[in-house]
Amino acid sequence: MVKTHLDNLPLGTYGKVEVLNCKGAIRRRLLNLGIVKGTPIVPILKSPSGDPTAFIIRGSVIALRKEDANLIVVNV
Repeated sequence: MVKTHLDNLPLGTYGKVEVLNCKGAIRRRLLNLGIVKGTPIVPILKSPSGDPTAFIIRGSVIALRKEDANLIVVNV
């Protein structure tokens, strides 16, 4: 398996969350959204400007800014 940051994952590519590289309020926010180790995640849509990106996470569509997606390491 290849590890990459979530913001580098191509659209439609399946990944699994490996690590959250953050602390404090942003970590709590990501955990509350269901982004925990082992969670399947798929980027499905980028805004015309490229930021934010919409992801399918646990059956929900959630938009994350590039700076937040860069904190998440996934296995592809």
